[in-house]
Amino acid sequence: MRRACFLDRDGTIIALRSDGVSVRSADEVRLLDGATAAIARLRAAGLLAIVVTNQPGVVLGLYTRESVTAATARMHELLAEAGVTLDDVFICLHGPTDDCACRKPRPGMLLDAAARHGIDLARSFMVGDLETDVAAGEAAGCRSLRIGTPELPDLAAAVESILSK
Repeated sequence: MRRACFLDRDGTIIALRSDGVSVRSADEVRLLDGATAAIARLRAAGLLAIVVTNQPGVVLGLYTRESVTAATARMHELLAEAGVTLDDVFICLHGPTDDCACRKPRPGMLLDAAARHGIDLARSFMVGDLETDVAAGEAAGCRSLRIGTPELPDLAAAVESILSK
């Protein structure tokens, strides 16, 4: 069984907009400082790097499925420019009131990824900037790390913690 690091997208790999919300178009996508190198370190250590992201703005009418696809493609493009790739991306388009198994804090995306890629969840990690990210990882049986704290300010610090264990 393989090990993975599940990564939230907005606020973990790509920067939030200046108003603190998720990007709504490809031209707003900006990689956070250190994110590319952190993902490269995970992959070099033999961990899969898999994005799991809630994108409820589609059902809320804030953006379209096409803009989510375009923003994800732009993220891949920016990472590829630095020679980094992701192993997979899972996107939940459900809203906060939808009863779905994939929307974080539920573990559906992580469980689907584990089934698809043969991942040992107990030996894997979830990294994100929100409590819902941590809760999804814990519900899936992963070790979860929340960034944006004094101890773990960003993805690079989280990866350092993961690889030092």
